[in-house]
Amino acid sequence: MAGRFVAIGDSFTEGLGDWNPRFPNGCRGWADRVARQLAKQDPAWTYANLAIRSRRLDRIIDEQLEQALALRPTLVSFYAGGNDLLELSADVPALMERYEQAVVRIRESGAQALLFTGFDVALTPLVAPLRRRNWEFNDAVRLIAARHDCLLVDYWSFEEFSRPEYWGSDRLHMTALGHRQLARRVLEELGVPHTIMDEDDDDARLKAAPRGRLAPVRAVGRAVASEHAWMTTWVLPMFARRLAGVTLGDSLEPKWPVPIRPARGMKWNARRRARLSVPPGTFVDPADVESLRRSA
Repeated sequence: MAGRFVAIGDSFTEGLGDWNPRFPNGCRGWADRVARQLAKQDPAWTYANLAIRSRRLDRIIDEQLEQALALRPTLVSFYAGGNDLLELSADVPALMERYEQAVVRIRESGAQALLFTGFDVALTPLVAPLRRRNWEFNDAVRLIAARHDCLLVDYWSFEEFSRPEYWGSDRLHMTALGHRQLARRVLEELGVPHTIMDEDDDDARLKAAPRGRLAPVRAVGRAVASEHAWMTTWVLPMFARRLAGVTLGDSLEPKWPVPIRPARGMKWNARRRARLSVPPGTFVDPADVESLRRSA
């Protein structure tokens, strides 16, 4: 049955790591893939994605939640809070109280809410407190999903995501392979048949690829070098941006602020999107959607 899928959140939902210059903001992602599969089941499905990288929970609520609900969705995917957990200090119970209020607002609108736990990414012991916060976040999301009859994609429990091939060099964002697999998991939760087959070829290729063995001393040396490169290339710059009050999403617009019809083809929609400017935080009245489409 056709409906309207609206995705809100941060880089996880925007699609970081699934790089594709033909798509808005240079990335595709699991949500775009899910929308395309929904449209294959029924071409009448429409889709909007308001997610912007680096957004914390409060900005997602302030800038995206009411905008999403104004589009009269039948399904809202909501992943938020991950960037809050990366703060030097984070009040997780207070964070989850605000998170639950947003979920209640989605459910009160009549839309189904699709929630996610966070994956337990293997990080250096130096940032072990972040993993403990993630566990606390996941426990709270599961309770909220049960309490409000939400769909839950329990990302934490998916063993295949322990494979390094699913993760980019920053260890926080999935590769295209990871986004494709997550799209499959989301579609399974929705009970939607799909034709996402290209990852099967990737799986076969990865299983067949030889895995070299390093001598113990070389392995340790390479691991230390890898940790140092990760800290200097990704972790320290991320915390420096936070201290400066700067985020990677400050100059970006939402990928799909006006509902599109994925059945027409995502690249066709992307060409039209390139002619439409809707700055983040701009409220798009549903009555203006058709005029915005015509002007694009």
